[in-house]
Amino acid sequence: MKLPAPPVLLFLCGMFSLPVALADSGIQLDTPKGGWRTRAVDGEQYRQTVNYPASSVNTPEGQADTARIRGQIKGTPKAEKQPGKLIVNGVSMPLKFDQQGGFDRPYSFPNGSNSLEVRSPDGQLRKRVQFLNTGGGVTPPKLRVLLSWDSDNTDLDLHLVTPDGARVWYGNRVAPNGAALDVDVTTGYGPEIFSMPAPLKGQYLVYVNYYGGGYRRDDGQEDAVQALTTAQVTVITEEGTPDEKIESFIVPMRAPGELTLVRSFSYP
Repeated sequence: MKLPAPPVLLFLCGMFSLPVALADSGIQLDTPKGGWRTRAVDGEQYRQTVNYPASSVNTPEGQADTARIRGQIKGTPKAEKQPGKLIVNGVSMPLKFDQQGGFDRPYSFPNGSNSLEVRSPDGQLRKRVQFLNTGGGVTPPKLRVLLSWDSDNTDLDLHLVTPDGARVWYGNRVAPNGAALDVDVTTGYGPEIFSMPAPLKGQYLVYVNYYGGGYRRDDGQEDAVQALTTAQVTVITEEGTPDEKIESFIVPMRAPGELTLVRSFSYP
């Protein structure tokens, strides 16, 4: 009598195979790759180096591939104004490409099973991978707050006040308690991501600042953009564990200079 393969083997085999329809999607995903991997200890930098106006696609030199999302979308017109879509573990956020269709950003993945999908602006091209992330000595974030918004050439800023009174924002991107902001995106869409490996117990305050409705070009002129921009804030706790919770909410931002308390929550 032939016994069936153990369920765990069937699960792992599924992680290594991708549907044929996604193989030639027109999107090249250099990292992450599907399958097993051990997180690197050296070279995993959470924060991007910011040169103003900040870019959505710059990643620190020497960044470990285990902590980055990098690739190329083929055939994207240089004049393309709309962002693509990046979906990490079910959380959707905009993905801005450079003029050659490239994208490259740091990302701290949680331990365990992870899924990542990149979509073209029109949704016709898709690329998806699933991989198992294991240990490696790096502490994954247990609290993550993501800010994205729906307009180009617009600057929104994420501010987090932690229970000990520390404020993390683009002017203070790393707090002594370990909280950090990955990048200050000034050119539209975001995302900006706050992360904390060992969250303090207590109340957190989430603010969004509508810093400006345009950016200054090399000729000194201000680009006009829409007056109203809509922010999406997502709070993730205990990511990658059975106790994971995800909450997303929409916040209309109507006037530059507006600083809005959008949410307070307690951890745990």
